[in-house]
Amino acid sequence: MTSRWIYALIAATCAALLSYALYTQYFDGLHPCPLCMTQRAFFVLAGLTALVTALIHPNGKGRNIASGLIVLFCGGGGAVAARQVWLQSLPADQVPACGPSLEYMFSNLPFSEAFQTLMMGDGNCAEIVWTLFGLSMPNWALIAYIGLGLAAIVAALPWVKR
Repeated sequence: MTSRWIYALIAATCAALLSYALYTQYFDGLHPCPLCMTQRAFFVLAGLTALVTALIHPNGKGRNIASGLIVLFCGGGGAVAARQVWLQSLPADQVPACGPSLEYMFSNLPFSEAFQTLMMGDGNCAEIVWTLFGLSMPNWALIAYIGLGLAAIVAALPWVKR
């Protein structure tokens, strides 16, 4: 397997995960919380970086930079997913109160305050509305971020064919 195929696989995986998230939103009626939307943004960034890398097909430094960016995006998304998993594990009496919508936060609050509020999560983020094999969507997102980050590292290894 070449690095180009690994990057293409990362991009395709991100596209599939985003497609399923949109399916659950528009066809199953699962409305995403602010942390879910943030995780989607990180999947978009990782997927687009992988797609561009697969198309351009850089060597050496370019491959390392692309893999570094993908790992960075996966790390950010993984941190957000881990925060949501933690919120979901809290007892009901310790779950934070529900906050304002994303649109309200970014239109009425300074960016730094809106971003901080977004990263804290709220009661909506702690609700588990979907599971597969006993794991919630943020659990699966965290697993996906770890797998995609590891794939990006493998793609940058010097013994992997260009």
